[in-house]
Amino acid sequence: VQLVESGGGFVQPGGSLRLSCAASGFTFSRYDMNWYRQAPGKARALVAVITSGGRSTNYADAVKGRFTISRDNAKNTVYLQMSSLKPEDTAVYYCKVRMLRDYWGQGTQVTVSS
Repeated sequence: VQLVESGGGFVQPGGSLRLSCAASGFTFSRYDMNWYRQAPGKARALVAVITSGGRSTNYADAVKGRFTISRDNAKNTVYLQMSSLKPEDTAVYYCKVRMLRDYWGQGTQVTVSS
């Protein structure tokens, strides 16, 4: 199992970014996918979840209405579209899949600052 995040970077408040997580080594379309984030000095926290078929999503209260999780099962990729970014969204963002155990990507840094 391999998860590779990309798309992070530096953005001003109010800006947008789209993160991608490319998956391999398992049947991607069979598993729910998750985005987490970890801000400096804080625990890793769930941001968004999408079911295997993409029909259902769920979000942390802090990002509802600003972030959108989606997936392309043909490309084995899950996305996180982030809009109206705030400084408190600064974190390392990780994707995760749960099987018999959890598998994590290496993370991608998102920095929101003026």
